[in-house]
Amino acid sequence: MAKKKTHSPTSKDITKLIAQASYDTKAESLTVLDLSKLETFADFFVVASGTSDRQVQAIADNIQTILKENNIRPIGVEGYQKGHWILLDYGSVVAHIFYEESRLFYGLEKLWGDAPRVRFRLK
Repeated sequence: MAKKKTHSPTSKDITKLIAQASYDTKAESLTVLDLSKLETFADFFVVASGTSDRQVQAIADNIQTILKENNIRPIGVEGYQKGHWILLDYGSVVAHIFYEESRLFYGLEKLWGDAPRVRFRLK
């Protein structure tokens, strides 16, 4: 019997799953930055905001749940306990979930201003 091939998700597949999971949890100011031609450590950043530390944690929880259902696990998770800036590292894709004020303070979009924005059709 032939072994069934499994599809390994691309960084774009992972990015879309993260963006959809963020959107589903009512994340605000969802932005996807394409770093693939600018950096070697990641292909995409997904940046989103929540209006409270609990919402920031809920967004991160939903991302991890959806990706786990697709057999994708983070390499690392930082900042979950405080809920002001949660970083979910999926290797070629990094999700940054911010409390609104922290996002303004750190200004990742300005720091990576040369990175093209990517748009997905989210349901």
